[in-house]
Amino acid sequence: MKNRKIFFAFSTILILIGLGAMIYNHMQGEDILNFDIEFKGGTVLHLDLEQQFNIETDIRPLVEEFFGSAVIQEVPGTYEVIITTQETDQQSRQQFVEQLKVNFGLTNNIILAEDSVSPTISPEIQRNAVNAVLLGSFLMLIYIWIRFQDFKFGAAAVLALIHDVLIMIGVYAVFRIPLNNSFIAAILTIIGYSINDTIIVFDRIRENRKLISGHDEAIVTISIKQTLTRSINTSITTLIMVSSLYIFGTSSVREFAFPLVIGTISGTYSSIFIASPIWYELRKLTRNKNQKKNTKEPDPQNA
Repeated sequence: MKNRKIFFAFSTILILIGLGAMIYNHMQGEDILNFDIEFKGGTVLHLDLEQQFNIETDIRPLVEEFFGSAVIQEVPGTYEVIITTQETDQQSRQQFVEQLKVNFGLTNNIILAEDSVSPTISPEIQRNAVNAVLLGSFLMLIYIWIRFQDFKFGAAAVLALIHDVLIMIGVYAVFRIPLNNSFIAAILTIIGYSINDTIIVFDRIRENRKLISGHDEAIVTISIKQTLTRSINTSITTLIMVSSLYIFGTSSVREFAFPLVIGTISGTYSSIFIASPIWYELRKLTRNKNQKKNTKEPDPQNA
């Protein structure tokens, strides 16, 4: 607790780095985030390579060279592959196909179909996702307020969740991770993980306030120390599983696992170093206001 301002400053720097990355991306003429084809639509190429191939070694490097990110699917039982990319011009697609033919030693036409696709995540779905997160945060605020009989616990928990979401968005902006359905799943997963860990720390603070007499700062520090082992062990267990997905998974799985690794670390960090200190600062602010309000003006007769 005595170093809480350092932790606040560290989190602020991380969030500003993410915001700075989005501004930089915009200044470079790109989207602030790397919106995938599920947000922007794109082009579908259905190709017949006429021989056995490996998506990760034979197809994906060439796709990333010409188109950037893409969804690549193999048609079972055939030599066909379906490549869904962001909207591209005809010349780029033709150059890609010709290079692919050279790599595989083909001379025939390998294009079976070529179509444009509309975004699968419509603006309405995007608005509904944002509304769902806002409504969920509001309901968590009310629930925690009722459970702990203290609005400041709820406010601190929601602010810690906002911290985690901003960190996650910053990671997507800095590393240009494709923003797709996995982003929504990752955000909701981390929100649930983080709030669960935060509630456990808050519950211990509430118990210790009844058992220990002393200043709130000391009580919060004791409570965090008592739950620290549990928080760290849970995080390590989660990181082992998510890291395994990242190490052994395919490229699309890594795009989901990497944000989860960062989110797990961020959620644990915010539960220990952000949420409880925010509650303390809110409580101190309220206490100072009450003290000023209860301060009586001097009696004129005794002046």
